[in-house]
Amino acid sequence: AWFAMHERFGKLPMSDVLAPTVRYAREGHPVAPVIAMYLERSLRSFEARQQTIPFDFTNARATWFADGSAPEAGEIFHNPDLAATLETIGREGRDAFYEGELAQVMVDYLQAQGSAYTLADFAAHDSEWVDPACALYRDGYELCELPPNSQGFAALQMVNILKHVDLAQWERGSPEAIHYITEAKRLAYADVARFYADPDFAALPAELLSEEYGCERFALIDPARATPEFGPGEPKLEGEGDTTYLTVVDGEGMMVSLIQSNYRGMGGGLTPYGLGFMFQDRGELYSLDPAHPNAYEPNKRPFQTIIPAFVKKDGKPWMTLGLMGGGMQPQGHVQVLINLVDYGMNLQEAGDAARLNHDGGRQPTEPLTGPSADPLGTLFVEPGIPAATVERLRAMGHKVEVIDDGIMFGGYQAIARDPETGVLTGATEMRKDGQASGY
Repeated sequence: AWFAMHERFGKLPMSDVLAPTVRYAREGHPVAPVIAMYLERSLRSFEARQQTIPFDFTNARATWFADGSAPEAGEIFHNPDLAATLETIGREGRDAFYEGELAQVMVDYLQAQGSAYTLADFAAHDSEWVDPACALYRDGYELCELPPNSQGFAALQMVNILKHVDLAQWERGSPEAIHYITEAKRLAYADVARFYADPDFAALPAELLSEEYGCERFALIDPARATPEFGPGEPKLEGEGDTTYLTVVDGEGMMVSLIQSNYRGMGGGLTPYGLGFMFQDRGELYSLDPAHPNAYEPNKRPFQTIIPAFVKKDGKPWMTLGLMGGGMQPQGHVQVLINLVDYGMNLQEAGDAARLNHDGGRQPTEPLTGPSADPLGTLFVEPGIPAATVERLRAMGHKVEVIDDGIMFGGYQAIARDPETGVLTGATEMRKDGQASGY
């Protein structure tokens, strides 16, 4: 995907683009506080997994945990193997990774672990250009997201549900507003669990994003009580058919919203020798129910969570944003949009405001039939949500927990561009490592 974007939009040689990263990897860079926390947490997770599912952790340990512990915040970390890998990619191009020497190293390593991967599997990899879908919220603001196999449509479904209620009639952080946002999330995610999958393998309901379907789903919300369980809707079908986010806007107004991830923590733990990176573990998000659209199959992409986003204003590109954090991402996008549109916040305030994260309900990995493990789910809120609101939500039937840990509420970055003046405004997440800069 890097090279697909670079071929269409890039101006500098890829070797020049990668040169700063190569330098940091070889000469070293200080470990940021949040990264240090993730490394420590990943190490504990890998060591625990070793007790039940033994796997080759030798090179991962040598690369990141050489002395048996995770690097501390501020410690200078070196990764010369990654520097060499990026130099090869910059010099020889995309094919070096998928068809050349690097691919052979990865295939040899995976086969040694018992994998069925072949060089032909790597060579068959391709990047896909897709058109984002958009949903109009109100006052001319449109949220645009990527289609499945990502969860981007969940944010658009939430927008199509919430446009039917005037959230601004209540104060931000009120039990009424949070109740509607939470129930809209639960309705949208019930459809995520039922329908979202690789569109090359599963028929996707064409009406998921229709105004009529959003209205139907909104009508299921009880304004006074949390519904114990929401099932998926019945939209009509069409024909068969650890995350890092950055956003950049250049002097010509070109806007880029980019996100990539190894999924859980650092990834799967498996680290090919001499390459300096760990394999991702997004295969965890397949369903093992063969009847599920997201069922595990060869050459099929699993449901995945990462979603860069844009907001249009009066039909023109206005804002690029992302909010890292698994299932928090669609919820976070919608909460930021609500803060901007309904509560008149600026770009930074919209990200700083106390968030909620509803977790649970039926998952894309669960069987299609049978009871859900956690149909109601848990509504996690930050301490900035008033205590009276928390108690009222509990009285309405929500299971609520107040969590003083910003990490689970996502990592937000955004840039807005004034279409009249071209002035750029940046915002960054106070809960994680990040920055807004311009030159």
